[in-house]
Amino acid sequence: MEDFFNPVSSQRKKLNVGDKVRFLNSVGGGIVTAFRGREQVLVEDEDGFEMPALISECVVIVGADSRTQTKEPESFKLSVTSRVPPKDVSVEKPIKPSAPERKLFIETPQGERLNLSLAFLSVEPQNFVQTPFESYLVNESNYYLYFNYMSCQNNSWTSRFHGLIEPDTKLFLEEFPKAELNGLEHICFQAIAFKKGKTFSLKNALTVELRLDTVKFYKLHCFTKNDFFDEDAWIVPLVVNEIPERQMLISASDIQAALCEKEKEERHAQKPLEKKLKQTVQPLEVDLHINQLLETTTGLSNADMLNCQLSKFHEVLKANAGKKGQRIVFIHGKGEGVLRTAIEKELKTTYRHKCRFQDASFREYGFGATMVTIM
Repeated sequence: MEDFFNPVSSQRKKLNVGDKVRFLNSVGGGIVTAFRGREQVLVEDEDGFEMPALISECVVIVGADSRTQTKEPESFKLSVTSRVPPKDVSVEKPIKPSAPERKLFIETPQGERLNLSLAFLSVEPQNFVQTPFESYLVNESNYYLYFNYMSCQNNSWTSRFHGLIEPDTKLFLEEFPKAELNGLEHICFQAIAFKKGKTFSLKNALTVELRLDTVKFYKLHCFTKNDFFDEDAWIVPLVVNEIPERQMLISASDIQAALCEKEKEERHAQKPLEKKLKQTVQPLEVDLHINQLLETTTGLSNADMLNCQLSKFHEVLKANAGKKGQRIVFIHGKGEGVLRTAIEKELKTTYRHKCRFQDASFREYGFGATMVTIM
């Protein structure tokens, strides 16, 4: 039933590698050599050149098993006449088939600024737990780009796809299973932009190095409606209005290794012998988790719970307002950062002259606590 409503999927099942095809809306054809995603195939013409073509634009003339599927039109026979004519038969020089015509591209003022993105689509959205994924490069500019798309593992780079993308085009890069997600955490994109047959503004060579949050491949809500595909997709910007993305997501293992190295250096550093002074003011811990403040949250909205937590925060600061040097550790948890952001806003405005604040000890609280010192 699915193929009945999906002509591309149905047409693909009719095509096989080795089939001889012709193009519906342009002159030419050849032999199918490979599939590119769900919508395209590579077709080799009589001169040995491969060209991409939409599956929906291909008609099988002779199947891979040499069984004729459709009677070959006379005009097509003329364009792909055998190179070796039969004996005693005079045959005119064969006409070279032309490449498929590309739709006329019209440049836009906005296209003079480079905008590039990576797009990831699930192949089987109805089976999101085990679905493989497809990746595409989206070029929203007036420029051609020679590019290389790479990934890194164990400090070694691997080219996943390289080639040429045309202006205002999306290009299929690869299909990969979820088992290969670890190899996509660290990626790099390099490109050179130019125009064919016309003058253009010189663009700097691009190098964009990113760390992908591969956890999003397991979250269906991260794949959303977009301007480039009919299906939901996760769009990852590479270049936005000429500016390459510089987002580097540091992994938890990298943070832990850096902290351990710093502690090791401090422990081994040469220091003068001195007696440690006892802390006269002990830090006060205040847990702002809602289940520590209320017995039940039934009937409360998120806004109500946030107001309750902020009320406790203000209450503690007012009670310790005259205790200079008093340290207070507010435990808010990591979560989505809503409570942390609200607390920092109050400290920067209402209490900016009354106290100072910083992240609490990472060893004891991780990223989930803020320490305030009364001034």
